[in-house]
Amino acid sequence: MTSTVPEVVRLRDLAPGRLAALLARFGLKLVIQPDGEEITGSYWGEDEAGLVADTLYVRQDTPVHSALHEGCHWICMDDERRAGLHTDAGGDYDEENAVCYLQILLGGALAEMSMTRMAADMDAWGYTFRLGSALAWFREDADDACQWLERRGMLIRITPTRWWLRHVGLVRFA
Repeated sequence: MTSTVPEVVRLRDLAPGRLAALLARFGLKLVIQPDGEEITGSYWGEDEAGLVADTLYVRQDTPVHSALHEGCHWICMDDERRAGLHTDAGGDYDEENAVCYLQILLGGALAEMSMTRMAADMDAWGYTFRLGSALAWFREDADDACQWLERRGMLIRITPTRWWLRHVGLVRFA
């Protein structure tokens, strides 16, 4: 599915270097490709982010939710999967939930986003959750995803609205 919803936050809406700096904390490189160029390693095509090995490929029109989703797949996978990574991040159901949870958390770490906005952009793209929206899922039905991230040492939940995220620090729900 390609993103055709102009209302989502796109890379061009972020301060230059902000996304690259966030992803670099996890060891992931960001390459911004020229407008109109096919995005290297994009699973969905068009303006959607692509992954090859330790590099996330985007353009200025790439939705931030797409970049963070693919980036979070890379963050959540082990070194063996990273070494063979090209286009399809794979992963199982539990990892996919953890990726979506982490994606929302990292949205809160970007000044131009928030967790609420990230969830809204995910809904606009077409992510589906049992409770009808990404935000409802995040608030009420994502304990399994949170526990997956906690077991791997990526996340410490401090309160229902505050988390300590490895490589980022304190993240608050907004």
